[in-house]
Amino acid sequence: MLMNSGNGEAKLHYGASAFRVVRGGNFVRCAVSGEAIQLEELRYWSAEYQEAYATCEIATKRLTAEP
Repeated sequence: MLMNSGNGEAKLHYGASAFRVVRGGNFVRCAVSGEAIQLEELRYWSAEYQEAYATCEIATKRLTAEP
């Protein structure tokens, strides 16, 4: 996980087990709730959908939802 300091919303590329900072910032938004997630607190994301999630419950719901 590479951290890139900066203020505002970051742009990340999500991999299977880590993310890469594409544009510096200190947070990303949850794809479901819109909640700001500080990069140092980001634990849940989808490499397939390139989305971040605020909690494991949100991630589980999103990733197990039927299309």
